[in-house]
Amino acid sequence: MALDGAFLSIVKKELEPLIGGRVDKISQPSREEIVIIFRTRGGTEKLFISASAGSARVHTTKVSIENPKVPPMFCMLLRKHLGNGRLMDIRQDGLERILYFDFEASNELGDMTKITAAVEIMGRCSNLVLINSEGKIIDSIKRVDAEMSRERMVLPNMTYAVPPRDDRLDFRSCTAEDIARAAEALPESDLSKALIKIFEGLSPIAAREWVYYAAEGKDAAKSDLHGELLDRLYDTISRTAAMCADGKYVCTAVKDKEGMLKDFSFMPIYQYGSLMDTREFSSACELLDNFYTERDSLSRMKQRAQDLYKLLTSTSERISRRLANQRQELASTAERETLKLYGDLLSANLYKIEKGMGSITVDNFYAEDCPQIEIKLDKRLTPSKNMQKYYGEYRKADTAEKILTEQIAKGEEELAYIDSVFDALTRANGEDEVNELRAELAEQGYIRLSKIKGKPPKAHPPLEFVSPQGFTILIGRNNKQNDMLTTRLAEKTDIWLHTKDITGSHVIIRAEGKTVPDETIMYAARLAAFHSKAKNSSQVPVDYVPVKLVKKPAGAKPGMVIFTGNRTLYVTPLDPKDEGAAKL
Repeated sequence: MALDGAFLSIVKKELEPLIGGRVDKISQPSREEIVIIFRTRGGTEKLFISASAGSARVHTTKVSIENPKVPPMFCMLLRKHLGNGRLMDIRQDGLERILYFDFEASNELGDMTKITAAVEIMGRCSNLVLINSEGKIIDSIKRVDAEMSRERMVLPNMTYAVPPRDDRLDFRSCTAEDIARAAEALPESDLSKALIKIFEGLSPIAAREWVYYAAEGKDAAKSDLHGELLDRLYDTISRTAAMCADGKYVCTAVKDKEGMLKDFSFMPIYQYGSLMDTREFSSACELLDNFYTERDSLSRMKQRAQDLYKLLTSTSERISRRLANQRQELASTAERETLKLYGDLLSANLYKIEKGMGSITVDNFYAEDCPQIEIKLDKRLTPSKNMQKYYGEYRKADTAEKILTEQIAKGEEELAYIDSVFDALTRANGEDEVNELRAELAEQGYIRLSKIKGKPPKAHPPLEFVSPQGFTILIGRNNKQNDMLTTRLAEKTDIWLHTKDITGSHVIIRAEGKTVPDETIMYAARLAAFHSKAKNSSQVPVDYVPVKLVKKPAGAKPGMVIFTGNRTLYVTPLDPKDEGAAKL
């Protein structure tokens, strides 16, 4: 999965309407991402640039990305040099995976000068380099020193040099003879791998698709590249080149059967047959925006909430170890009644015991048929002390059983609470929601919050959806919001839903004096299953009950309630994005 030079050339064409636009705002959502907002004649456009090793790319975006409270230094540098600048040109050398954005901006003296932003899309070596009119590097989003690379350093005040470039063919202008000649010089036996080394800016999926067309779905080796196969391959490549030149490319994403996006290209993809599904997008920028948004959003949230993930994981493991030890201790108290029995039998047979005896056999008159039972004795103790020893051990075990039962119950409640916070964290959207969870953990004594300057972030409202039957459905984002939703906002006649014995959000169906139909309850149950730890499962049990039957015990942790009279549905989770049901 890579943004190749051919796909990048299509992105360049789609970005050309930005030429002539002025830079309005620049932000840096994360360490390796930049967003530049342009004012153009057609309105405002957001240009997204990522130098991340796993998702390097450049394209326009419609997604709102949350920015840090304090802009990083590189963002401030871009604002200084590009602020209110005008984009004059976008360049690409052949099918090299670099786009050059040429800006005209004023310097510190007020003179107009040329500044170039080089967006290098090269896997782990991806970068964003700012270059002045003399070809000197002003700075880069990732500095590369001699310890990182001896071949090409990227440091301020150095002359910018393009990355080393192999002599490869451009599929838009080559001939069949050029392809055959280049293939002969390669050691690869697999034809698709050979094509990747022959052509500049070609991704593996595109090379495999060409071979799939040329070989008519059969396996093909490099040694087969002659005659009819060479003619069909060249014809396929020529049609692809014409398609790109005429702007008739088809931006296609490949999805597995679970709906996860796996790869993309600028042509229709048929090589997977029925193993994969494909989805076509209206533009290359739309495809990239859609493809990476969800994955990058999750990665960004994990990065910002890494300390909470680590805290919750270690806390959960510690509680689990403690519970295992307590359950083991509780199991050892199961013989306490035997200890009491021994004490009673010794009390009834004290006259038979003499000091120094190691054991005594007596009749167990508590059991049917009075079987004989052997009781061990401590030779150092008197008969009375031996009896008291068994009673003492019984009382100790009995007390331990009561204390351990109580401690285990509290531990299980605490573990369920930690799991619920972890589940809410995995579903958090935005830094504000993470901070709400951070504040909740601070209130419960798990962490200590440092003082934050300014006003605290405003809490988000519950998620709101509308069922096909027109009923409003509210879903809590975290435990504190679950409490507010269930105990304060909900009416007694509303319907409360929650996944059975699985951490998740509280869900409320607003009845508003009406009878809630079964279809709405089923719809809300599917939403409840999605907003839970079981979102990727099937046949998820969901309890539902009128709100009047839901109570919050005194002293219970946030989000913890008890209820009676519930019914249970088994449903498949419903992603509201697929249904377009979200109102907020």
